[in-house]
Amino acid sequence: MLKNELDRTDRQILMELQRNGRLSNQDLADKVSLSPSPCLRRVRRLEDEGYISRYVALVDADKVGLGLLAYISVRLNKTARASHAPMSDFARDVQAWPEVVECYAMTGDMDYLLRVQVEDLTRFSRFAMDKLMQHPAVVDMRSSFTLQRIKETTEIEV
Repeated sequence: MLKNELDRTDRQILMELQRNGRLSNQDLADKVSLSPSPCLRRVRRLEDEGYISRYVALVDADKVGLGLLAYISVRLNKTARASHAPMSDFARDVQAWPEVVECYAMTGDMDYLLRVQVEDLTRFSRFAMDKLMQHPAVVDMRSSFTLQRIKETTEIEV
């Protein structure tokens, strides 16, 4: 099912669950003007078809002591002798780094963009120097630190 195959009610369900994934089926049904059984069938179908990939709790990083948010652009040596596939090696290895909460392959002069959440600058320095720059394929990194959160949302327009 493509976006244009979602009807208005499916879109309402997705928007409501993005705002509050803990809504009871009864409360969700009330919000989208359905009875509980058809609402639950729609939610199950949206889950089965992959529109809803998972339910999570969003943890406040500051409250758990991870107050430093950095974005790192990484450039790889694509001809690294250590491996025939440095990009796939890096993509595999980054999965094991808990400091990296998001990683994207990018266009442009840098190959990857990492979102890194750590305690402080000391911890960031240890990550950058001991893990990232020690990776055999990494030849350059550029980091930027957030000063202020202007907007942060997990909701997407459906």
